[in-house]
Amino acid sequence: MGLRIRRDDTVVVISGKDRGKSGSVLQVDPANERVVVEGVNLVKRHQRPNPMASPGSPAAQGGVIAKEGPIHVSNVMLVDPKTNKPTRVGVTRGEDGRATRVARRSGQPID
Repeated sequence: MGLRIRRDDTVVVISGKDRGKSGSVLQVDPANERVVVEGVNLVKRHQRPNPMASPGSPAAQGGVIAKEGPIHVSNVMLVDPKTNKPTRVGVTRGEDGRATRVARRSGQPID
């Protein structure tokens, strides 16, 4: 099944400099086992002004831009939909054979 964390999931960071922060998953990179979380692991990039970009966008203006960088999937945990606490993720198969993700803390299905 690959990674058990998907885009738009709410996760909490469990280790590293941003420990304790939570946010929504913006991007998942299963090949490198990394995720990009909203507001976490902010890195600064120097961007040259681009006159071809749409006016008002950060690329048109240039300067130092802060954006989210990827972090390893082992450093985040999914937030349980029932208790709003970090939980491990299990996978169960239904009677129709489809895999569904389940929160280990409460047993609630995630999908």
